[in-house]
Amino acid sequence: MTAATLPTWADIPTQTWLWQQHAIAYKTCGSTGPAVVLIHGFGASLGHWRKNLPVLAATCRVYAIDLLGFGASAKPTPSATIQYTFETWGQQIADFCRDIVGEPAFLIGNSIGCIAAMQAAVDHPKISRGVALINCSLRLLHDRRRATQPWFKQIGAPLLQRVLQVKWLGHTFFRQIARPQTVRKILQQAYVRPEAVDDELIEILMRPARDPGAADVFIAFTGYSQGPLPEDLLAQLPCGALLLWGTQDPWEPVALGQELAQFDCVEDFIPLPGAGHCPQDEAPELVNPILQQWLAAKTQQST
Repeated sequence: MTAATLPTWADIPTQTWLWQQHAIAYKTCGSTGPAVVLIHGFGASLGHWRKNLPVLAATCRVYAIDLLGFGASAKPTPSATIQYTFETWGQQIADFCRDIVGEPAFLIGNSIGCIAAMQAAVDHPKISRGVALINCSLRLLHDRRRATQPWFKQIGAPLLQRVLQVKWLGHTFFRQIARPQTVRKILQQAYVRPEAVDDELIEILMRPARDPGAADVFIAFTGYSQGPLPEDLLAQLPCGALLLWGTQDPWEPVALGQELAQFDCVEDFIPLPGAGHCPQDEAPELVNPILQQWLAAKTQQST
């Protein structure tokens, strides 16, 4: 497959994989080269890789997956058997690599997708050939981070979490933010380039929000202040890691991200000037060449 014959995102069909009796959506493209799995962030979906999957597929077999609870994947109500945690998503990613990909893969994540990717690699070392982390979530509202936050966040965040656990209040809050105009305002904070916040992106994020169960998933994850921090997983990571960071990310400050480069597994930390929290979608012309070069080099090292 050459650049001239790359399919468009719309040409790539969405497929379904049944995982633990739950339907999981994914797209795949590319027939040769190493396997690559793309993992979205909170509130997003596989569509957030619309500008990357077709390009990477020129030299790789690329998969973009919707995590359980997001995108077109099932959104079961949290229960004793289903919890929206990184351990759950790590297991999903590992099983996807075994059942659908059929071999170890390079895992590439954005935001909380980075944590899910690392959790999969730590818990299931044989499924990952390497991880690339794009503006990794620092989990600044985690219980163990709270003391480092300004006083109003130390008090306000737990209070909001408790309020949202009241079902009718949580659902009301979700309906207020799951509106096109509100989603656009949130994205305009996360993105530096206003033109990147287009109608297609708004619809990619809005469509899953209309599904039954979407509000319960949102409430479950916003109340999740436990689990691993990125440094916990980097200290255990059994493979190499590449870190990319939009320097104008308002949510995950690049200065704090730079501190993660101290871990032995981190092979490189590359700042992306003029990009916000989702550089893969906002600045694909920066991200795609870096990922292509990294994938080529890592593949050559292993042959």
